[in-house]
Amino acid sequence: NVKELIYNLTKNKIDVYILTGDNKDVAISLAKELDINLDNVFYEIKPEDKLSIIEKLQNQNKNVAFVGDGINDALALNKSDLSISMGSGSDIAMNSSDITLSNNKLDSISSAISLSKKVYRNIIENFIWAFSYNIIAIPLAFVGILSPMIAGACMAFSNITVVLNALRLYKVRISD
Repeated sequence: NVKELIYNLTKNKIDVYILTGDNKDVAISLAKELDINLDNVFYEIKPEDKLSIIEKLQNQNKNVAFVGDGINDALALNKSDLSISMGSGSDIAMNSSDITLSNNKLDSISSAISLSKKVYRNIIENFIWAFSYNIIAIPLAFVGILSPMIAGACMAFSNITVVLNALRLYKVRISD
């Protein structure tokens, strides 16, 4: 399902790169099979080369997600904005990554991205709700327009709303 993953990433305007220590023929063949831009293929590179490529992309104001599974990927995993390792990979790779795919399926990356977007949106919604309470109810209670008891009830309601909104994430199902 890697071809579908690459398609989904590029459809969502995410550039896909191959950074590999493998030889040119293997890297180019893989890139062609997966419809990856050949300008984004780097082969026969060392771990420090992966690191410099990531730094170059970050200097272009790009957020970099890196997927790796070996000891040679540890530097790149540490430097990237989002690092993903395979559960079957080396301990160093898993310890260096933000996310470990325990099912070892690359197509889980799409699910992880989808879930993270939903969590981020939920955090923003909760922040807006709590901030709205603080900007409206507290000043009204302070100047005496709103009873302190009602302001306290609003605060409790605000907390309950934030918790209930966060609990909506339990309904999110991601595929393996």
